[in-house]
Amino acid sequence: MSIINIRRKLITQSSSSLLTPSHQELANAIRFLSVDAIEKAKSGHPGLPLGMADVATVLYQYFLKFNPKDPTWYDRDRLVLSAGHGSMLLYALNYLTGYEDMTIESLKNFRQLGTHTAGHPEKDHYLGIETTTGPLGQGLGNAVGMAIAENLLRTQFGEHLFNHYTYVIAGDGCLMEGISHEAISLAGHLKLSKLIVLFDDNHVTIDGPTDLSVSDNQLKRFEACGWEVHAIDGHNPDEIYKALQEAQQAKVPSLIACRTTIGYGAPTKAGTSAIHGSALGEEEILKMRKALNWLCPAFEIPDSILSVWRDFGKRSDKTYQSWQNNFAASKPAIKQEIHRRFRGELPKGIQEDLEKLIDHFYHQKPTLSTRILSGQVLDVLVPRLPELLGGSADLTGSNNTKVNESHTISTPQLVGNYIHYGVREHAMAAAMNGINLHGGFIPYGGTFLAFSDYCRPSIRLSALMENHVIYIMTHDSIGLGEDGPTHQPVEHLAALRAIPNLNVFRPADAIEVVECWESALKDQKIPSILVLTRQNLPFLRTAKTSENLCRRGGYVLSEDNKAEVTLLSTGSEVSIAVEAQQILKMKGISARVVSLPCWRLFEMQEAEYQKNVLAPHTLRIAIEAAVPFGWEKFIGPEGGFIGMHGFGASGAYQELYKHFRITAEATVELTIDKLRRNR
Repeated sequence: MSIINIRRKLITQSSSSLLTPSHQELANAIRFLSVDAIEKAKSGHPGLPLGMADVATVLYQYFLKFNPKDPTWYDRDRLVLSAGHGSMLLYALNYLTGYEDMTIESLKNFRQLGTHTAGHPEKDHYLGIETTTGPLGQGLGNAVGMAIAENLLRTQFGEHLFNHYTYVIAGDGCLMEGISHEAISLAGHLKLSKLIVLFDDNHVTIDGPTDLSVSDNQLKRFEACGWEVHAIDGHNPDEIYKALQEAQQAKVPSLIACRTTIGYGAPTKAGTSAIHGSALGEEEILKMRKALNWLCPAFEIPDSILSVWRDFGKRSDKTYQSWQNNFAASKPAIKQEIHRRFRGELPKGIQEDLEKLIDHFYHQKPTLSTRILSGQVLDVLVPRLPELLGGSADLTGSNNTKVNESHTISTPQLVGNYIHYGVREHAMAAAMNGINLHGGFIPYGGTFLAFSDYCRPSIRLSALMENHVIYIMTHDSIGLGEDGPTHQPVEHLAALRAIPNLNVFRPADAIEVVECWESALKDQKIPSILVLTRQNLPFLRTAKTSENLCRRGGYVLSEDNKAEVTLLSTGSEVSIAVEAQQILKMKGISARVVSLPCWRLFEMQEAEYQKNVLAPHTLRIAIEAAVPFGWEKFIGPEGGFIGMHGFGASGAYQELYKHFRITAEATVELTIDKLRRNR
């Protein structure tokens, strides 16, 4: 006899003896909470919750390790709903299993402003929502990162403290997205055996049957990437149970292709695209209630069914208590270290280490590229911060992301602190989000700034979720030279600066590199991008200060109280501004130089500080080897801009700066012309 069909036990409730609800009845609780909430909102996606209810029921009943009373338990299983449009599946599950903040009122207010139950899941660990999903495939990439984090922590601290699975519910759309190819390839390469993907294989998309647009053999695709695969009937609890059981024993990641009917149970709409993203309507729901023998009013779950679901929420209580005992018995230093890392607290001494490096740079006055200087910062940080988990998308030597104490992660047991992501920029960024979401790590990853476009959807989600991730983007302008316009980013700074809650740092010299790294480490709820040069830059910060000036976002590098011109710049062009200042001085024109390494932080400063830095009574000229978009707010209508107005070209960087007139001489010429016109 199968595990699913074991003789039902008698339970006592309200003084009456009732049979334990059947699997179908338990799954129907998910289905009707979902359709009722979607119908009330007149908006939502019922197809996936109806189709995957059977799979979710078996997963929660027998496999998922979690504790609704402690949603941030370090050793909980992670469940990622990559197909985020099916959000009501997750909300219904978390209500049924007893997450305190996921109330029936939350479900009734599905998709309404100010509620926990947004149209797509938004990260809230206390609600059992591990990550923000909706853009298809992102959750799959996040899950790869979570599985990496779990594996590394298990190696570092032992199986008695970290030993959990990462489950993903993904749909056809997730697996069509390009990020899925990158993510499953990386997961297979790393042999992430505790990663299990539950594929809602319903053969239907928004437009209609999947064969309108794809004919992939998903099982063979995953097999080719080194995964174990299963194909099952997604409505057969015995098959679901067996596949999950086997997946847990696999030595590689697992795909379980669950053949389902989209909108299962809806009499006239099931199996069609019509049920993907629209409320069923009152008539269809009434027919569905009759067809599935669900006689309860909207949002009402019989006590006999709800109590069993609540028991599923308590199923891991013994495991949880055992883990608590193991954690309590651990050495104090181990407990403190785990808490520190999961709370995002930096160890003592980091500030002092960075200050020593700054002193060293003031003494040496290095004239190096900011990418090399960033590597020198990492040389200091990596040995002191075990939570730093680095990597690069096949540009390690160019990004300077791997340092003396970086050790490449190896398989099958993951050991190390550096990931060779391969040419998978998108999956790298999504995995970094997952690594940070899991807890215990601050991930950083590198690529060229021009390839930030490949990462952008995940960068946006980093900002939306307030993830502590650090992106290192090198070769930041026409300054990379001979690789030409395909590799020369001109519009990328503007595009990245447009993303809310994202610090885009473009340091100008060694001191600014350290200060920007310090800010990136300390801002726990803000992702950061370090935009770095290939070419060497002069040492500019000659006046030593105890304040992290980059933390202000902008500051006066060279003051002149009698100045009639303010030269504003970032990164490699700050040195051009300094040179232009000197030429202007010889011509009898006083100018001041302002460095603006992080626009967002500067705009957060008090108005008086901004005014003092920008000096609006002066003519303001901006210099940046990028398009002018955005600079108008700093230079005003009378100001000028030296920079790019189109794409770059192939050639030595010195010649390119001259060709595109991003020089001190061109700056002086524009300044004099503007002053003449304004007088």
